[in-house]
Amino acid sequence: MSAPDSLFGRVLRGRDVSPAVSMSADVVVIGTGAGGAAALYSLAQAGLRVVALEAGPFVPPSMMTQREEEMMPLLFAEAGARGNEDLSLTLLQGKGVGGSTLHNTNLCKRLPPEVLADWEQRFGLRFPDLDDDFARVEAMLGVRQIEDAQVNANNAVLQRGVHALGYAGGRLAHNRDERCQQSGFCELGCAYHGKRNALRVLIPPAVARGAAVLADARVERIQHSGGRVHAVVGKLVDNARNRDIGDFTIRTNGVILAASATGSAALAIASGLPDPFGLQGQRLHVHPGAVVMGLHDEPILGFMGTPQSVECTEFLSFGPGAEQRVWIVSGFAHPGMAAAMLPGLAADHGALMRRYAYASCAIAMVHDHSSGYVRPGEGEIVHIHYELDAADRAQMALGLREAARLLFAGGAREVVVPLVPPLRLRSADEIDAQITPDQVGPFSPSLTAVHPMSTMWMGNDPRTSVVDARGKHHHLENLWVADGSLFPTSIGGPPQIPISAFGLRVGRHVASTWGA
Repeated sequence: MSAPDSLFGRVLRGRDVSPAVSMSADVVVIGTGAGGAAALYSLAQAGLRVVALEAGPFVPPSMMTQREEEMMPLLFAEAGARGNEDLSLTLLQGKGVGGSTLHNTNLCKRLPPEVLADWEQRFGLRFPDLDDDFARVEAMLGVRQIEDAQVNANNAVLQRGVHALGYAGGRLAHNRDERCQQSGFCELGCAYHGKRNALRVLIPPAVARGAAVLADARVERIQHSGGRVHAVVGKLVDNARNRDIGDFTIRTNGVILAASATGSAALAIASGLPDPFGLQGQRLHVHPGAVVMGLHDEPILGFMGTPQSVECTEFLSFGPGAEQRVWIVSGFAHPGMAAAMLPGLAADHGALMRRYAYASCAIAMVHDHSSGYVRPGEGEIVHIHYELDAADRAQMALGLREAARLLFAGGAREVVVPLVPPLRLRSADEIDAQITPDQVGPFSPSLTAVHPMSTMWMGNDPRTSVVDARGKHHHLENLWVADGSLFPTSIGGPPQIPISAFGLRVGRHVASTWGA
């Protein structure tokens, strides 16, 4: 085992320090995704002695094989099978040094002004300099709008549909650069290191400033007493073989929770963090989505090229009174995931898979007002309770109808909607009569989500929120939160830029606390 001082300024795997490690740090950051990595960056730049813990593995680009059966267990929580209790919703969450930025499709948007206005009115939250942090994150990640040459055939279908119907929409912005080969494997990790993500942009400079990053380190408890956190304890794991190989204890003067809206809340509850009003783990939002498939006469090859470069915002509005709350983007999946998501059984399912190369796909995501809750399980298991309320079922029906309409307008000859039983539409004239809110329910359609939020949310009142506007826990002097669980509501768009911006802010605040 290495001496504790020798661990700083390095990225290590659990096996490097097994069977046990005990050390001290000014601050421990739990999680290395968009928020944790940004907080780590701020703290390291301030010269603090920081340790970042990551339950997942360290997977550099050289290990990203572009094979589903190898990368899904490595890069996704619960091997990509995490879901709600009845499995009607699959929640794809990243693990590994870099978190979900390893497998995301690089979508970049700021928080909508209407969402910020809602937070100010309902929760007393004001962030007058937030645009400066958005700009800083965008510059660091190299965010830029997708160009013509990066729009693949699948996205072109949605783009044609938007233009043909006169709907609001356009190109998305991504954080990818010239290393991107447009190979289509973004969701399995980038073997070419073309993503300007947390692994590439935020973690290396933090390590160069002396931060320690320990992968394969599953936190089991945050130890606290007298209103203060004292230590973080857990297991060193062998992620490849799914077994524990040792223990760790890190004594610390502060903790930043950045393990995602599911992981942070589950750990807070498992650790018995003070929660006098029973709020931790509540208000879970996820942007639930469903896929609609278009079938074409010509090959689309949607698995090739840059994914998710076009959006439709015609039916997306914000705020508590919003009547239409659906964001439609293109999407696609590699064969294994596509087979899991397509409707039908036996010969019917096989017939759809044989049309795989001729398929386009649109995803209807709901800016959800429904909310669920999170509870801890064993190991990396998290218990998630979530279902759509009546209003969000109506929004999902709207999204399915308009996704189908966009695919027909973009050139599809037939559209498959994964309700129960599956709908196979041969004309846009069939859409409104065939897709209604009363057809939407558990498994109809099966839902997928990638944006968990809100379980440790910000607010000025300790009776109605878990942390304050700086991310500091209302009932612990030295615990902060820096991930999507900070958001008081669903945000209606990709969270990478907002989470990173708040991660920088939380890190700066913690560093200034030490300076004071």
